Amino acid sequence: MAKTKGNKYTRLMVNTVIFGIGQFSSKILVFIMLPIYTGYLTTAEYGTVDLIQQSANVLWPVITLGITNGIIRFGLDRSYRKSDVFSTGIKCFLAGYAVFLVLMPVCFAIDFLHDYVMILYIFIITTSMRQICAQFVRARNLIKLYAFEGVLSTFMTCGLTILFLVGFHWGTTGYLLAIIVSDAISIIFLFWMASLWKYVRFGKTRKNTASQMIRYSIPMIPTTVFWWIINVSGRYIVGWFLGTDANGLYAVAYKVPSVVIIVAGIFIDAWQVSAVQENDPRTRGAFFSNVFNALQSIVFATASVLIVSSKLVTNILVSDDFYASWQFMPMLILATTFCTMVNFLGSIYMVEKKSTMTFITTVIGAVANLVLCFVLVPLVGSMFGVYAGVNAAAFASFFSYFLVFVIRAVHTHTLIPIRWNLPKFLLNLVLILVQAVLMIAEVPFWIPIEIGLCAVLVVVNLKSLLETVKHMLKRRRRA
Repeated sequence: MAKTKGNKYTRLMVNTVIFGIGQFSSKILVFIMLPIYTGYLTTAEYGTVDLIQQSANVLWPVITLGITNGIIRFGLDRSYRKSDVFSTGIKCFLAGYAVFLVLMPVCFAIDFLHDYVMILYIFIITTSMRQICAQFVRARNLIKLYAFEGVLSTFMTCGLTILFLVGFHWGTTGYLLAIIVSDAISIIFLFWMASLWKYVRFGKTRKNTASQMIRYSIPMIPTTVFWWIINVSGRYIVGWFLGTDANGLYAVAYKVPSVVIIVAGIFIDAWQVSAVQENDPRTRGAFFSNVFNALQSIVFATASVLIVSSKLVTNILVSDDFYASWQFMPMLILATTFCTMVNFLGSIYMVEKKSTMTFITTVIGAVANLVLCFVLVPLVGSMFGVYAGVNAAAFASFFSYFLVFVIRAVHTHTLIPIRWNLPKFLLNLVLILVQAVLMIAEVPFWIPIEIGLCAVLVVVNLKSLLETVKHMLKRRRRA
């Protein structure tokens, strides 16, 4: 038993380090590229390209029946043949895009998509196929290859972006083409390195596997759509009521808060593998509790540092035209903080195959986000100005994630009882809320106040992190 316990913590740490090397190093390049994006695209162009990219992000999971969720869940399960899992993914991909080709003329009726319909179609094809291949590689526990592909893809995207934007001055089209070509290279690379063609069986898959995967994945389609509503609908509403220039600032403001998702995403990717493989009901509650307490310490500390440094980071990374975007970062950082904890609780639904509950909780958050955005953005924008209206959309995003978090925290306790350190959690929440409000308001002496609050929050969570590391090392010695 001791060996098993030690191994699962060690495996989680090792996988986290590998994912970290692959994803964090690659994601840093995205921030290095931000000056180029903001230097060679106007605020309106950046707002337009962001809406196109976000449209693609919601369309490809719908078109492929959300099958990437089934690939990672069933691919990790040793009771299913890997070839059946991957072949089902490929079949859903081909069927979905045949239907989408017929329905594609509808896109011409959408103003901001009208000139980009064909490139959008190709963008969605390469993005979805890359995701299917990458998730299958991850499901086969080829963690190093999965991480290396992330680095390769980002280097290719950055290099091609410089070529198409700086060299050829292709603007919005060049931005999208850089991602398309990079994804296509990643698909070829993964097929070659992981020998994926060996797992394609068009006529020999078990129907039971395909039907189970589709039944699991289909409820995730509306889930994906509603997550998109929470994440992105604010940008459409901002663009509608306040203009594409305001949306361009809002889109740039998302870049810094995404550091929270990057840091936590590295951990979540590794965690999902461990969560599915942890099947001992006697130890599962303690395992999930220890991991969540470590996660909340990481994300709250990261968020606190980012709030303090939001103006400085913005000044360094973006051009003068985008500098005002710093005002929206504190509230968006709060939103992404709770997004990561919501995703952690979502892993419980994944383990228990409760995709319906994932859908229900997400719908609640999406409805709350839409209602708040439609009410607050035009109202606050007309009363206090455009920037206040944009911040209203950021607040709607934060509130939606917080609401979903509370609902999932209560419900998942009936599935896997997590021991919450409620006093510490509430202290973290209060500290980071105060930081965000003071930063946005720029109260007198805000700099020393912010630094002091950040120091308190880091100290509070440092103890928990050190105890977690000590706990894991102790497990390792026992093993």
